[in-house]
Amino acid sequence: MDLDSMKKAVAISALDYIEVGDVIGVGTGSTANYFIDALAGIKGKIEGAVASSDSSAARLASHGITVLDLNDCDDLPVYIDGADEVDRHLRLTKGGGGALTREKIVAEASRRFICVVDESKEVDVLGGFPLPVEVIPMARSLVGRRLAALGGMPALRNNFRTDNGNFIIDISNLSITDPIELETRLNNIPGVVSNGIFAHRPADILLVGTSTGVRRRET
Repeated sequence: MDLDSMKKAVAISALDYIEVGDVIGVGTGSTANYFIDALAGIKGKIEGAVASSDSSAARLASHGITVLDLNDCDDLPVYIDGADEVDRHLRLTKGGGGALTREKIVAEASRRFICVVDESKEVDVLGGFPLPVEVIPMARSLVGRRLAALGGMPALRNNFRTDNGNFIIDISNLSITDPIELETRLNNIPGVVSNGIFAHRPADILLVGTSTGVRRRET
């Protein structure tokens, strides 16, 4: 089974966690797209969805799924999204698609966060995938210097703006041995909107697509 097949299988398996009448949070990225496509088959079961990005909102709407504003909803029963990396404690790095801030907001608003990944995303230590940091434009240089002082190699993501109108700086050369501490430290840099470490709010359930089927882990 190739990676795309694993992503599709694990995305479909997440449908089992949706109840009749739910308003669900929906993430961003390739695996989330497979989930949205699968969700279209049971769209009559749900009241609607809150999207973590404009691209996911457009994909949901293209399937005739009602897209709701989070401000108009109570807490969400479930949020389903992928990840760039996940460790054994279900702490994640996310934001390869640039939607990390809205993903954090929807995850925080949800009672359960179900992360769907293929087996290539499981790691012992986070940091092998460049860590994105969303930055307001006037702070780009300042934040870049602060990130370099932490030992990372920051690079501005070229020709990219987030849905919030901000820049993304991707940090390479990090070994994230204390994700909670680093998440807090990065967020305390003036000008940082959010960073792609999901440690304060990790996944509750991890579904992993493998060559032999879908494997489940939980905290």
